[in-house]
Amino acid sequence: MKKTIKIAVVSVIAIAVLIGGMLLYNTVAKDIKGTENKEATDYTLVIGENDFAYQVAEKLMNNGIVVDDSVWTMWMDRHYPDFTYLNGEYYLNSSMSYEEIAKNLQSPDISHKLIKVAIPEGYNVFEIAETLEKNGICTADSFYDAVSSTDGYDFEWLADFPQDNKNIGFILEGFLFPATYDLPENSDAADVVEEMLNAFDTRFSSEITLFCEENAMTVYEFITLCSIVQEEALSLSSAENIASVLMNRLERGTKLQCDVTYFYAKELLDYGFSQDVYNSYYTYRCPALPAGPITNPGTEIINAVINHGDTDYMFFFSDLEGEFHFASTGEEFEKLKKQYPWK
Repeated sequence: MKKTIKIAVVSVIAIAVLIGGMLLYNTVAKDIKGTENKEATDYTLVIGENDFAYQVAEKLMNNGIVVDDSVWTMWMDRHYPDFTYLNGEYYLNSSMSYEEIAKNLQSPDISHKLIKVAIPEGYNVFEIAETLEKNGICTADSFYDAVSSTDGYDFEWLADFPQDNKNIGFILEGFLFPATYDLPENSDAADVVEEMLNAFDTRFSSEITLFCEENAMTVYEFITLCSIVQEEALSLSSAENIASVLMNRLERGTKLQCDVTYFYAKELLDYGFSQDVYNSYYTYRCPALPAGPITNPGTEIINAVINHGDTDYMFFFSDLEGEFHFASTGEEFEKLKKQYPWK
């Protein structure tokens, strides 16, 4: 009797396993072939730069596109052994067959292919925005929005930024570090800005902190000064003396009167900022430093400002040959301008 019961139990279990296996096989087979489910799930798969094949499979399973990530992986290994997942966004549906999914994944609906983009020293927000839009990274308008506020960015030196910024154009101008970046097409502009700010952050040195402390400057004021030197200097050899002139003018309370600030102020005005913003950047009108940086300085210029010479220069100009001349007095300045044709 016990033997009969044992056989019966084993038989029931075997039948249950067989039925379960058949049901699983049927489910997997239908999943591979696709279904006509009227309540099919739509999903936008995003494949990023650091996503591996197993992570893509997990995303497909977790969002209802395939029933099992292992089955999907085995199917791909068999049918597309050399498949390469491309960065981008893909519009998928749970009614798709595996073959349809695989073909869809060969061409992103929205590409996030990495593009090498060079941002040279001295590019301002307008030039960076144009470069990014031209390369399909993000729109210029979205970039302008992303650099107009510090909200959403988390760097310690942001705490040093001015709180009253009503006369500031783009608050993050100056901190978008010039470098060559590998950026995904169709990026969120804030992600691009984050990467540029992070590049500045990695180069933020104790020398910058020390200079600011010794000269009673905020980091924001320091980068503003560096941005003017970046625009004024035609060579690194002249940058230190130009920085010395500007520091001397600041210490004596005289206006900086740098022509390069006019051109940037005019760009802000043309973009749509107010006359007050224009006046706050144009150093023939504002009393000292402009309201904010006028471009994004590179490491060499930043170091030149930090290491500027201890001079009594108050004036400078470049002649028609691009050579700079420096003077301590107005009289000396006028003599040099007569000696070296400059415009």
